[in-house]
Amino acid sequence: LLLLCYTEEAAVIVSGLKNTDVFVGESATFTCELSHPGVKNVQWWLDGSPLHNNFVTEISEQNGMIHTLTLNDVACHDSGTVTFRAGSLISSAKLLVKGISSLER
Repeated sequence: LLLLCYTEEAAVIVSGLKNTDVFVGESATFTCELSHPGVKNVQWWLDGSPLHNNFVTEISEQNGMIHTLTLNDVACHDSGTVTFRAGSLISSAKLLVKGISSLER
């Protein structure tokens, strides 16, 4: 009996996060593509704080391989490092929120 079992060690990041610049009030989207589905312990972070699905933060996945984070209505204080972690795999990118001083919250 031969079982084909993908473990998280076998998965690789096909396409990692890209640095993103947006203006205050816009949405920022980050996408990470894995080589195959089934990787456990998927988590998104912003500057070391874990992110969770809510009305501002949209976390989704397609086919278990394409993981997407959308931050809606960003503010200047949202600038920082976005990190995607899936098992032992990690991808990070910078988020820069540009604004006019009068628009800052």
